[in-house]
Amino acid sequence: ILSNVFAGFYGVTFPQIDWLSMVYMVAYVPLILPATWLLDARGLRLTALLGAGLNALGAWLKCGSLAPGRYPLTLAAQAVCAVAQVFILGLPSRIASVWFGPTEVSTACAVAVLGNQLGTAIGFLLPPVLVPNTPNDIDLMAHNIGIMFYGTAIVSTLLFFLTGVVFEEKPKYPPSHSQAVLQTKPPEDYSYKQSIINLFRNIPFILLLISYGIMTGAFYSVSTLLNQMIVTHYEGEEVNAGRIGLTLVVAGMVGSIICGLWLDYTKTYKQTTLIVYILSFIGLLVFTFTLDLGYLIVVFVTGGVLGFFMTGYLPLGFEFAVEITYPESEGTSSGLLNASAQIFGIVFTLVQGKLTTDYSPRAGNIFLCAWIFVGIILTALIKSDLRRHNVNSGIMNLDVKAVPVDSPVEPERAALKIQSAL
Repeated sequence: ILSNVFAGFYGVTFPQIDWLSMVYMVAYVPLILPATWLLDARGLRLTALLGAGLNALGAWLKCGSLAPGRYPLTLAAQAVCAVAQVFILGLPSRIASVWFGPTEVSTACAVAVLGNQLGTAIGFLLPPVLVPNTPNDIDLMAHNIGIMFYGTAIVSTLLFFLTGVVFEEKPKYPPSHSQAVLQTKPPEDYSYKQSIINLFRNIPFILLLISYGIMTGAFYSVSTLLNQMIVTHYEGEEVNAGRIGLTLVVAGMVGSIICGLWLDYTKTYKQTTLIVYILSFIGLLVFTFTLDLGYLIVVFVTGGVLGFFMTGYLPLGFEFAVEITYPESEGTSSGLLNASAQIFGIVFTLVQGKLTTDYSPRAGNIFLCAWIFVGIILTALIKSDLRRHNVNSGIMNLDVKAVPVDSPVEPERAALKIQSAL
């Protein structure tokens, strides 16, 4: 959201600044399989600690780049934070399934995703306020950037210690029948390689994998390039560009919670996902063709509507994936969804950025609209096979494979756990 400020401070081009965002996407793709294996083999707590610890380390490294010419160090620090993100993004659906029952699980996943959106919202709100554009006073700019970098490092370190103190692996008893069934199977029956093969043989999941990547990649691209789009038509409005980004994300936070509550109440996964997808397409069209009208208030409104649906889609994709891939690990399915989002995000950001620079923001946004229309078609083709919901309802009894747990489950306690879940 401060592309023009940092391009001037480090003396680099806009595409180089865009890489400070895209490095997150690039790091995610090769590391997602090791990260999801770690989540399955070593559990939630270690994965969360690694994510929080690396994030704090990257934030402190960034504090050493407070001078023009140190762009490579900033990029390296961003890369460390990008590795941290690999361990964090797959946690929401796994935490929701391990800790919450059938009537709470989708809302819990939405609230967990909300944390990621909250961080993004803060990223849109505070940086334009902390680091105003002062191109004629580089020392003042460095001082302001330092306040932001050191503040981020302190908060990240605090969160790392909090994670170590309060984060627990799992509840004493499983909160649902589906979790109880998984935990009664011995860990040695679980094969991570076979789980990956099963997921890629699942046609509905493959369709969701592509459609989720398109939608979320489009959101990443819009977020990355929002500053450029706004200042193209509204020169000198960097602070309002941040506020528009904040509006987009906050509206998405509301959308996520509403979608999570709706799923827990109705279990209409495919219908809700398809409707939100269509409304996101309409929202992006309206945003595209009203961006250059000259009225910032219109951009605020259309950005809020766009964010409500595009960001509200995130927990829908996670939960829909868990339903159609049960009994495979939630961390693996959500990790692959995020990997797809990163791949599409890289491509979309590069292409949309090129179109925006060479032609206009409208050209870049129309490119995204075309892809989201493809995503609508793919979503409509997904077969809605709600396996987890059916197990929790007693409709079907799958021959499931367990994901590893902290310690082997004793047979007598396994029976007790299933009875408590029922």
